[in-house]
Amino acid sequence: MTTWLVTTAIVTPFGPLAGLLWANTIPKVTYVIIQGEPLIADPEGEGPVGIDGRFALIGLAAGLLCGIAAYAARGRRNDIALILGIAAGGVAASLLAWKTGHLVGLGHFDDVVRHGRDGDTVTGIADLRAKGVLVFWPVAAVAAYGLLEVLVRRLPPGDRGDGGAGEGDEVGGDELDLESAPTGRDVDGREG
Repeated sequence: MTTWLVTTAIVTPFGPLAGLLWANTIPKVTYVIIQGEPLIADPEGEGPVGIDGRFALIGLAAGLLCGIAAYAARGRRNDIALILGIAAGGVAASLLAWKTGHLVGLGHFDDVVRHGRDGDTVTGIADLRAKGVLVFWPVAAVAAYGLLEVLVRRLPPGDRGDGGAGEGDEVGGDELDLESAPTGRDVDGREG
């Protein structure tokens, strides 16, 4: 299998775990049943915003961990495939987290709404109002990976560090050298 598929398959299963964490840490939101429909009792309160905020924080944390783990586990190649894998896996995991978290307690909630009378209240379940927070996981994963790449600056394959002029890792490979040489000679002393 290719690197991006393997990475996606590794990241994706963390979504349901994040969804369970989200469902068990959301603030309580009260719904009022009116004409058989649950309506948020206080739509401007902290509860609905807190539910979306918790999901965003969990997605950010999971994304950062995935990006750091991918960077630490990678070799000196397949960067693009690894980045695609953590992005695709982050999207899938985020969607699974949302759906899993939403299903926790959904049966009881639907039962209370179905059998409730007008004016009855019920504690809500995890559900996203701001769907934009679904991108926090993949964006944080790719950003963490990229930031580590910039800060750590790993050497390319085969590079042993400080090379002199004329080595194969210079711009243009063996043919182009940016260091000036005496007239008629290259930097290695050969005549040109």
